[in-house]
Amino acid sequence: MSLEKLGAEHVRATVVALERRIDARFPERGLHQVSLELVAMVDRVASVSVVNRRRIDTARTVSRTLMALVVVATVVVLVIAARDVSGDAGPDSSVDWVPLIESAINDLVFAAIAVFFLWSFPERVQRGQVLTLLHQLRSLAHIVDMHQLTKDPERLRPDFVRTPVSPEPHLDRDQLEHYLNYCSELLSLVGKAAALCAEESRDNVVLDTVSTIESLTTGMSRKIWQKISVLPKA
Repeated sequence: MSLEKLGAEHVRATVVALERRIDARFPERGLHQVSLELVAMVDRVASVSVVNRRRIDTARTVSRTLMALVVVATVVVLVIAARDVSGDAGPDSSVDWVPLIESAINDLVFAAIAVFFLWSFPERVQRGQVLTLLHQLRSLAHIVDMHQLTKDPERLRPDFVRTPVSPEPHLDRDQLEHYLNYCSELLSLVGKAAALCAEESRDNVVLDTVSTIESLTTGMSRKIWQKISVLPKA
């Protein structure tokens, strides 16, 4: 097992193990469907990463070749211009130098813009598809949070006073603890699935979105552990 990068196969194996544990305790609950969706999401992230890796390699080769051509063409144009200027047909006064200097600066600016565009092109190739996956993972995190939202430990207290609109608990103390634990683990694995999207990307937009999702799932998991900490003692 490599310690230098996060492996999709290891994340998938962990998600599948969690899905089986949820299925063993809560086969009829929606949380099991969420875990199945997370398995499918990890598979999609892995497949997109493989396709994007090939596309990025191709795009990087093409962009670097074009960058070299732009640089060479710019140097050739500037050398030819400098040679003509230094000859007998060069400008007679300093005023005549102004359009030549202007033209040289414009050539350098346009060449720099072209090089910058070509340098960042490979990362932009994968951005759209990866951001779509990250948006789906963020939505999945909110779905997990919705599942734990009404699982309130205070309803297990002997002195809890129900109202006509209080949700039915349906879970005893041990079941609720397992349920909340599973929600926390799912959120953690949503963050890991998001991190997989950054393994093959150096795009700042992608990296910032991954960081946002990881912060989101960490905050949601923290709320769940606060609930677990106030569960009545077994």
